[in-house]
Amino acid sequence: MEKMLETATLGGGCFWCTEAVFDSVIGVEDVVSGYAGGHKENPTYQEVCSETTGHAEVIQLKFNPEEISFKEILGIFFATHDPTTLNRQGNDIGESYRSAIFYHSDEQKETADKVIEEITENGVFDDDIVTEVTEFTNFYPAEDYHQNYFENNPNQPYCAAVVSPKVSKFRKTFADRLKR
Repeated sequence: MEKMLETATLGGGCFWCTEAVFDSVIGVEDVVSGYAGGHKENPTYQEVCSETTGHAEVIQLKFNPEEISFKEILGIFFATHDPTTLNRQGNDIGESYRSAIFYHSDEQKETADKVIEEITENGVFDDDIVTEVTEFTNFYPAEDYHQNYFENNPNQPYCAAVVSPKVSKFRKTFADRLKR
């Protein structure tokens, strides 16, 4: 019997980081780095970085809701980036690094709004969450060299300094959600 997969599109800053986290999550079948939320068709990495296209660096993942819920995906998403900094993740600054959830259904929007409300009520972060919750309109896969970037380039300086610590923290915090 064929699995019924759902799609999630999330922007948590640099897509190398976000992809590296979700690649190892149980129930996530596929992760593609790319661009969403902008106005230019098929933008290049250089165009997105120029901050003229309106796109965010995102991952689009296919997941099996029988193994992991959208709410659980959002739990990992919010735990592995800073949703309180507008258009910024660490030293990565600009609209393309914004925190964003591009929802694919009314149910995903409701779930995102509820998760943000719960996180806020529980005081998880000292500052307000600025994550954009926007209806999905487009997704363009990033260039091939961006796919599985951390896996293919673990010793690249940005990966060693930024991605690796984030992935290590994720693996400790969510050990029960890791693929074997």
